[in-house]
Amino acid sequence: MLRLETARQAGVSLDFFQAQPDLHIDMAKAMSGGFAGGFFAMFTPSAERGKRLGFLLSAPKKGGPVSTERALDYTHSMMDMAEKLVKKGKGRIKICTNAAQISNAIEAGTMAMVLHIEGAEALGKDLSSLEALYQRGLRSIGPVWSRNNHFAQGVPFSFPGSPDQGSGLSGAGRELVQVCNTMGIMLDLSHLNEKGFWDVTKLSENPLVATHSNVHALCPSPRNLTDKQLAAIAESKGVVGLNFSCGFLREDGSHQNDDVPISTLITHLDYLIDKLGEDGVALGSDFDGCTVPREIRDCSGLPVLINAMQKSGYTDELITKITSANWISLLERTLKN
Repeated sequence: MLRLETARQAGVSLDFFQAQPDLHIDMAKAMSGGFAGGFFAMFTPSAERGKRLGFLLSAPKKGGPVSTERALDYTHSMMDMAEKLVKKGKGRIKICTNAAQISNAIEAGTMAMVLHIEGAEALGKDLSSLEALYQRGLRSIGPVWSRNNHFAQGVPFSFPGSPDQGSGLSGAGRELVQVCNTMGIMLDLSHLNEKGFWDVTKLSENPLVATHSNVHALCPSPRNLTDKQLAAIAESKGVVGLNFSCGFLREDGSHQNDDVPISTLITHLDYLIDKLGEDGVALGSDFDGCTVPREIRDCSGLPVLINAMQKSGYTDELITKITSANWISLLERTLKN
């Protein structure tokens, strides 16, 4: 999981193909770290976060909800940015809409970009904008960020806490699940509260996915998954992507301290593998959306984690599954085009 929103900081469009020391990912870091692709999140910030990021578009009014109009404006703007990256990249990056395209891109040395919405405010309660966004390449949706909308309720960043906070999916949320299944759009359960999670398990025909979440038993954040949730994901033959955020790795839940040893990430991976099996675990990162352990630092530090996997006895086959194959398999079973 990476964030397109960070490409509009300080009121300017940053050049992804030039070194950006303040960001976790740019093309140079990606090449250095062996990063082949991922979910690029399009997130509409609150007024406070939008001001901090310096978006060129105006942010929602302080204290008010994120309106459909505002979120749709942001989302189309970030899709414009993604298309400009593809054009400027001249073959170095590609928006992919199915698993075959991702595999072909990786084989060709091209970065595979899967467009993802984090918080579905842009869709509107009647899902009126979904078809247009789908035609532009949208293939993955997280119904909520850690705030409530007309589809569902997101878990807060409080610590410690249970994900069992708030009510389940709304009627619009239930319709969103069914429409995504029909269209072949992946649903991401990261940020969704527990009652919403269980509603999705009853409604969705597809494997359950949490693109960037960790283990609640090891770090009791509401953003992390309980053993019962992990069992449901395993039963559906779904996938959980390891989140690199220090606040979702540390026992104390601190988001500010980056002194998280790589061994802690391995501990979470070991736990996930035990609960989900080798085919159910992947990397979720959350680059440019969190505080990353200092040993990894940014996208160029991915080999540090891979080296730690090797030292922990992970086979080459398992490492390949975790770093790419499990995501591709999941998308083969979820996306339709």
